[in-house]
Amino acid sequence: MIDIKIIRENAELVQQNCARRGYPVDIAGLLQLDNDARKLNQEIEELRAERNRLSKQCAADPSAREKVKVLKIDLGKKETAFDAIQEKINKVMVRLPNLLAPDVPDGLDDTGNVELRKVGTIREFDFKLRDHQELGEMLDILDISRGAKVAQTGFYYWKGKGAILAQALYFWVQRLLVDRGFTMFMTPCLAKERTLFGTGYLPFFADQTYNINGEDLALIGTSEQTLVGYHADDVLEGAELPLMYTAFTPCFRTESGSYGRASRGIFRVHQFHKVEQIIFCRPEESPKWHDFCLENEELILQKLNIPYHVVNVCVGDLGAPGYKKYDIEAWFPAFGCYREVTSNTNLTEFQSRRLNIRFKDENERKFVHTISATAATDRLLIAIMENYQQADGSIVVPEELRALCGFDVIEPKK
Repeated sequence: MIDIKIIRENAELVQQNCARRGYPVDIAGLLQLDNDARKLNQEIEELRAERNRLSKQCAADPSAREKVKVLKIDLGKKETAFDAIQEKINKVMVRLPNLLAPDVPDGLDDTGNVELRKVGTIREFDFKLRDHQELGEMLDILDISRGAKVAQTGFYYWKGKGAILAQALYFWVQRLLVDRGFTMFMTPCLAKERTLFGTGYLPFFADQTYNINGEDLALIGTSEQTLVGYHADDVLEGAELPLMYTAFTPCFRTESGSYGRASRGIFRVHQFHKVEQIIFCRPEESPKWHDFCLENEELILQKLNIPYHVVNVCVGDLGAPGYKKYDIEAWFPAFGCYREVTSNTNLTEFQSRRLNIRFKDENERKFVHTISATAATDRLLIAIMENYQQADGSIVVPEELRALCGFDVIEPKK
């Protein structure tokens, strides 16, 4: 959520930002409502002061009692009118997208993302490549058809050595983050509407949410929701910032995206698993911690020896809550291209204002900035499968994960 003071002082900038982000908002109309509300609020405060003054005179002056009754009626009408205006203001404010960093590139979709760097050497294969679905079926470590039978399309099973590899990856990533200063959590897999609203998933991504009928609960789409919501209404100690949290959870989203070869296998699904990075920090330090999360993401890919590139996400591919976003896209040999495996967003104070998360230094209180960044998902697992495949269909386990797995290779059954 944007501070109304910023809108008052930079109306044209905010209007241009909304237009650039594809959110048509009447900023002039919003400011008129704000002006009406402030004027009415002043009148309310004056009436309250007069009511309080007269109330003290009621015992000595019976006429004061009648004046207080009249004032109460007038005050009630103005308070009702004020609440109605404030509700209109809030309906507009909660749908305003965040401001954009100066270096966010133009573009309508992910084709407008700007490559910042390539890292790693793309392996050359002298045999016919198999995609992760073919490999998973051949090795009996990934079962998509039974996932659809038990649930529906977009659900799947890791099994056998595939499940062991998955667990090893997620534990290894969490341990790496803990070594780099993060506190590990195990969080709920459901959250209230206020939590989803506060983190910006409502109203902007309402169509991606699995709601529980008859309950103020929904399945989480990411532990960002539960980790950021953890500090709702808290006043944090400035001396303790940044707070760095990580969690591994299943994640649920109703939208599976595009169809066809681009979504073959488990690249776009309804349920997946993810390790998340969340940072609460001082406003002036959020660019530094945004880069720190990117450094962690790159370190993971480098240690696993997966080729990738980093892109600066364009305005058309950047969700409304985001101020600036980096994506890392790993090389998928079977697809013959880079595809997204992590995203990393500086949300500034968009979430902290909606959830009322502040920090204090002596007598001063300010809203924290939040960073939300992926560390690993199942997409990284399938990148490992495709990049480490051998001619016979076996998969060599990355060296970093071998001790945790207890094996070096996943071989076809004979």
